[in-house]
Amino acid sequence: MNAAPVTIRDLALSDRASWDPLWAGYLAFYDTKLDANVTDTTWARLLDPNAPLFALVAAQDGVLVGFAHCLLHAGTWNIGPLCYLEDLFVAPDIRGGGIGRALIEAVYMRADALGCERVHWLTDAHNTTAQALYDRIARRSGYIQYRRR
Repeated sequence: MNAAPVTIRDLALSDRASWDPLWAGYLAFYDTKLDANVTDTTWARLLDPNAPLFALVAAQDGVLVGFAHCLLHAGTWNIGPLCYLEDLFVAPDIRGGGIGRALIEAVYMRADALGCERVHWLTDAHNTTAQALYDRIARRSGYIQYRRR
């Protein structure tokens, strides 16, 4: 039996009840807890047409099964904008079916339409499952990220 087709589209205000469990799953995957006001602010920013963010979602049978959150920003080595794919998540029970790849390809298309010169992202060094996909559709930068606490 084939799974229902997946639709990639922009996040909508009416998606909040479906987005919340995915967001919680994403945070749990990274063993992270955020205050509710951070989640509420993130949600508002993702829908704000004046914010330098956009969000795409994957829907199957009318239910959200994944998301991609992106930040547009300027850089010092480019003239055009850059697109940082900050959050990518697919519901665990349907991973491996091409939804993550479809979301990334939709991000590529949106970034191209916006004139972005690069799409880039980070992943956890231990997230080898995701890296197997990323290695097929992008090039590793070779850089190591550092953070100030």
